[in-house]
Amino acid sequence: MLGIAAYVIGGLLLLSAAGAWWLGGAATLFVPQLAIGGVLLIVALAIERWRYKPIRQARPEPGWVDIGERFVDPETGQLTAVYFDAATGGRHYLAAPGSGIRH
Repeated sequence: MLGIAAYVIGGLLLLSAAGAWWLGGAATLFVPQLAIGGVLLIVALAIERWRYKPIRQARPEPGWVDIGERFVDPETGQLTAVYFDAATGGRHYLAAPGSGIRH
């Protein structure tokens, strides 16, 4: 919910920049601040969503090994298992089997 609100704020900043540019005069002094702020907010949110993916329910592809690490995800309250791919060094965070735990 907070992410959606931040996207809306970023969009409003960009719309405000367009409106200030359209109005002209002294309002054009605010265009760079509004436009840069809106773009930075939207790009930061997009990177955050790409970097911090939600916990998946599906099983990993063959080659991924369950390393036995478990933790409770603080955002969802779900028991999470860590899988590792030795070929790439990648890690996947998946809902642990039989983890209907919610806090």
